[in-house]
Amino acid sequence: AQRLLALVPMGVPRALTKTTCFRGYTLPQGTEVFPLLGSVLHDPEVFKQPEEFNPDRFLDADGRFQNPTSLFPPGKRVCLGEGLARAELFLLLTAILQAFSLESPCPPGALSLQPAVSGLFNIPPAFQLQVRPR
Repeated sequence: AQRLLALVPMGVPRALTKTTCFRGYTLPQGTEVFPLLGSVLHDPEVFKQPEEFNPDRFLDADGRFQNPTSLFPPGKRVCLGEGLARAELFLLLTAILQAFSLESPCPPGALSLQPAVSGLFNIPPAFQLQVRPR
């Protein structure tokens, strides 16, 4: 879901550490670049059918999560708090789903994933969710 609507489509500015050739242009060392994450998140060369919500694209043949190295850099650039964040999300979502039934008041096909406001940040549209005790 975060891939379909990137809340912050422009990444953190970076400076090139060496002279780089990119798409036929030579960029000298020290040039500031502003990565546009949306261009990668919707690139058909990276994702087959990029406009489609399909969590299975991140699973291998055995149903285990596969880390697409083109999107998530391995090694020292991984967030230090990633393990804790994953554990917290798992515990929170598990507790909610065990205690409640979540339903949408409108059919899934009527929901739009287009941002309500798009600029420096993409603001998602408002959604309604019915939470019912199990």
